[in-house]
Amino acid sequence: MVNRLSPDDAMYYFLDRSGTTTHLGALVILDPAAADPGCTVDYASLVALVENRLTLVPRYRQRVAEVTFGLARPLWVDDPDFDITFHVRRAALPQPGDDAALADFIARVMSRPLDRNRPLWEMYLVEGLVDGRSAILTKTHRCLLGDGAHREISEVIAEESIEPVRLDEELWMPATPPGARSRAIGALAEVVARPGELVDAVFNGAGPLTDLLSLADRSARFVGNTAQQLMNSAPDSPLNRAGSSARLYTFVSVPREQVQAIAERFECSFNDVILGVITGVMRRWTLSVKDLLSHGETVRAVLPLGARESVADETASGGWMNEGRTEFITDLPIGEDAPSVRLMQVAGLADRYSQSQGRMTLGLRPMLPELGVVPFADVTTRVFNSLFQRSYNVPIRIGNSRIERRYVNGVPVTGLFTVPMLAEHRALAISVNEYHEAVEFGFLADRNALGDLPAMAGYVTESIEELATGGFPNVFGRGGNMAGPKPGAPAGNGKGD
Repeated sequence: MVNRLSPDDAMYYFLDRSGTTTHLGALVILDPAAADPGCTVDYASLVALVENRLTLVPRYRQRVAEVTFGLARPLWVDDPDFDITFHVRRAALPQPGDDAALADFIARVMSRPLDRNRPLWEMYLVEGLVDGRSAILTKTHRCLLGDGAHREISEVIAEESIEPVRLDEELWMPATPPGARSRAIGALAEVVARPGELVDAVFNGAGPLTDLLSLADRSARFVGNTAQQLMNSAPDSPLNRAGSSARLYTFVSVPREQVQAIAERFECSFNDVILGVITGVMRRWTLSVKDLLSHGETVRAVLPLGARESVADETASGGWMNEGRTEFITDLPIGEDAPSVRLMQVAGLADRYSQSQGRMTLGLRPMLPELGVVPFADVTTRVFNSLFQRSYNVPIRIGNSRIERRYVNGVPVTGLFTVPMLAEHRALAISVNEYHEAVEFGFLADRNALGDLPAMAGYVTESIEELATGGFPNVFGRGGNMAGPKPGAPAGNGKGD
């Protein structure tokens, strides 16, 4: 049976070119010293664990096979030369093995493209962190995850149980992949079969004809939404002037109880505080690159609609990639200098725009997916991305559920950060996870556009501090004085867990 990439998967596959890398990943920080005796994660045990879990993520043993002349979308085919030791690798940080060295290692790994002749993923066991810690870094091409139904490899090796779970051993025998000639003939056969499908559609009301009518309706709505969003483009910003594949990464962890206390104090949602903190970060960064900041200045962000849940789910224990979900575009009022007013504005704008059809977006999508001819779909996808270059400044990934404690081979995970995808025409991407008793922020940037990215980790702690110490303005009926950031307050150290 032919297993073609979906239109969305094919789009991500073809968008991965020079200057654009459509891969993402996760950083899992481990503390072997806190593990029970006998529990360890060394290279051999990690390879064995991943090999045992590959049955849950079958695409991780498949590669992408393109069709000659782009007659059809590429195929998923088994890799007959699959070598797990090529994908699972070992690395060590230079001493002292601090978080800055780890962030630099992640940046270098995420800057390199994946090998298209093999399954599109890598994993690194990183040793030599301070305090005897180690880390696992995963790197996965976005096309492997589909619409979110396929899990990322980190999500299947990090378990809720402290006791390692061993799946039944399964003998995997790769199917022989079709050759280039067979793939081309199969694509032509599908084209020839179209007239018969169209006749069937006339009598049964199903098939490509119905799809085409549906496509026409969606295209009309697409054009309307496109025109509306283009007329209301994002502010001009260096955040939209990126074009290199060189990356920088930084991360920081803050106590969950601190964020929760701010949410209770201001009577807003947990995610409102997270978005308010990010707004404070963007305000500080903007002040670092320009002399003046007008009162009404904003940064436009796109984030998942699920992030507007009024209360974080305390018991949810799902994955952490959060890809393929409906998104909406909102504004971050970085021109407001009063922290609590800024937070209330952030919450109000997000509530309003999350209910507005004009602010909804399905994210990156092929412009005409049902037609399926790759050269045309490839071109229209690039045109679509160029049109929406100015629709927003920065993508933000906020998890909509709390992730409880995880273990890898019985070793506790003390930090869980995601590495977001950095799309074309974007200089910065932000991801936030609520893990155990912490909130984990990750920042990925174009190195040539945001060389000062490491400072953003400190901006997070400063933004948290100003919300924790700021008073309520009288307009909210609470009394008290408005307190801004403490003069001379030290920046955070930018360290993770």
